[in-house]
Amino acid sequence: MSRAAVILKPKREQSVIRRHPWLFSGAIARLEGQPVDGDLVQVCDARGEWLACGYLNQRSQIAVRLLTWDPGKEIDEHFWRTQLERAIARRAALARDPATTAYRLVHAESDGLPGLVVDRYGDDLVLQFLTLGMAQRQPAILSALADLLAPRGILERSDVDVREKEGLELRSGLLDGREPPQPLMILENGYHFAVDVWRGHKTGFYLDQRENRALLPGFCAGARVLDAFCYTGAWGVYAACAGADQVLFVDSSRPALDLARQNLRHNRQDPACHMFVEGDVFQVLRDFRAQERRFDLIVLDPPKFAPSGRDVQRASRAYKDVNLLAFQLLRPGGVLFSTSCSGRVSADLFQKILFGAALDAGRDAQIIGVLCQGADHPIALNFPEGAYLKGLVCRAME
Repeated sequence: MSRAAVILKPKREQSVIRRHPWLFSGAIARLEGQPVDGDLVQVCDARGEWLACGYLNQRSQIAVRLLTWDPGKEIDEHFWRTQLERAIARRAALARDPATTAYRLVHAESDGLPGLVVDRYGDDLVLQFLTLGMAQRQPAILSALADLLAPRGILERSDVDVREKEGLELRSGLLDGREPPQPLMILENGYHFAVDVWRGHKTGFYLDQRENRALLPGFCAGARVLDAFCYTGAWGVYAACAGADQVLFVDSSRPALDLARQNLRHNRQDPACHMFVEGDVFQVLRDFRAQERRFDLIVLDPPKFAPSGRDVQRASRAYKDVNLLAFQLLRPGGVLFSTSCSGRVSADLFQKILFGAALDAGRDAQIIGVLCQGADHPIALNFPEGAYLKGLVCRAME
């Protein structure tokens, strides 16, 4: 155990006692010893009583990421391997499922490994080291993963803005083994998808929507479907394979739409039977409204509108605008799948936003389903911030 210590201000120990994994800089009275950023530190209350152990980064507002509340636990290579083994074991059912070859193996704080994301894409792993403390332990993590899983290749996609708050540069590249193919083919619930793990959003694919997408086929037979913010077309592929009359894919990225066409072909669907529109989704939906186009099923799966707390008001307006347009474009009895991956926008606020959108659209609507992130993206009860993905399935009343 490290002998360096973080001493808390009086009455600032409650979050640590409740096992919240983040300790903010404002709770710290002083440091004892001479720890440098990335080092392990003991966390003690104002009287010097031991509470927990974590790694330090004074450049971040989250000054300590807590790892253990067990005073006898050594944070060594065995600790990291054990945490990884446990996370992998929790996904054993997915590993045995031949219909799904891509899923999350490690979900950071909620798996007891703050700052680390590990996604599996068939024989390859894609990692994100999001914090300084975890980045410094990259060799131990790579060694354990190579031993436990023997992947073909391990790719780093630590090219996310949150690293800048940790004083880290953005990084991506091959860490071990062979380079993943471009594109890489995966299965999700039996559907085939080509994934660009090198340049795609997140680590290449929206793995967190797998269980939500599985609900879509029941609404698709004979339907005219709008897949907005479609990215590489996963929702639309599910709809087309489930018997949708036509799917209209909308995204601002031409390469994403090209991959959506490929994904239809990979699932024995003819792209010529469907439509693809490149453009700003908000403007495209306004144009559809002006053209009085109507849809039986609409999917809204936008990117994160609220990266930080100060963005919530602006994001709320954007969510309301796009959902207002969706309600106006739905036929009577039509169904809307609407999601938000902005963790700062709570599920309660999101429901209120959709209510306001329906009200302004002059539509009565029912909630017929509630969406959240898949079980491979768990939410630790001591870490409610881990609940970032939420959504509603709404039916527009006749």
